[in-house]
Amino acid sequence: MKYVILIHSNPQPWGHPTGDFTPEIQSLPQEAREKLNAAFEGILEELSANGELLGGQPLADPASAKLYRWDAGEPIVTDGPYSEAKEHLAGFFLIDVESQERAEEVVRSFSGPGETVELRPVATY
Repeated sequence: MKYVILIHSNPQPWGHPTGDFTPEIQSLPQEAREKLNAAFEGILEELSANGELLGGQPLADPASAKLYRWDAGEPIVTDGPYSEAKEHLAGFFLIDVESQERAEEVVRSFSGPGETVELRPVATY
């Protein structure tokens, strides 16, 4: 079963890993930050070794995004992503695991202070 793990964050300034730039992570003691980073690196290594990690990429600063919408039958381009949003899509990972339970186990390691992580099945048609 394929799932995408979407990392939502609002680091200031924008950077990766996003946790290094969020006030919630920055306020933690160094030991706690190192523990979170080690857990994250550990799950990435495990997923890679198991063949469950299909890929992933961090995304650039949302200020560089462009939105394309249709208005009166024509494409309209605006700066994006959304001016009212506080959190933005920071990156994603694509995994292929045996069950939803495994996906939920994995995604718990991806969330950290100041971030929201979304787990979504990949549509199969």
